[in-house]
Amino acid sequence: MTDQRRRISSGSPFEAQIGYARAVVDGDWIFVSGTTGYYYVTMEMPQDVVAQCRNTLDTIAGALDEAGASLSDVVRVRYILPDASDFEACWPVLHEAFGAARPAATMIQAGLLDPAMKIEIEVTARRAAA
Repeated sequence: MTDQRRRISSGSPFEAQIGYARAVVDGDWIFVSGTTGYYYVTMEMPQDVVAQCRNTLDTIAGALDEAGASLSDVVRVRYILPDASDFEACWPVLHEAFGAARPAATMIQAGLLDPAMKIEIEVTARRAAA
């Protein structure tokens, strides 16, 4: 049996500092770590929750692409927001990303590592059979 597990990095310094991968691919399954609104190339993060949501989804989509999948392969998504009232503003962006896939979803209100972070998204995807 061959090892089918591999790790994907987004280049975030947090991955090395904390000790995790942006995503782990195990066979056809892709587990994407909780991702926030940073643009990891510059380590800048917009103040607006919708812009952070877009950045988050771009980072997730990049990890999925590297794993040979896309947002349409997402089967489970978790949204974590410090302020639940910010969630509705993100709905159009989330519908654009997941409207076709319609994954199982949960929204949790909880504090995030940095008060500037307004949303964190974690997904699980399964690559479609070739």
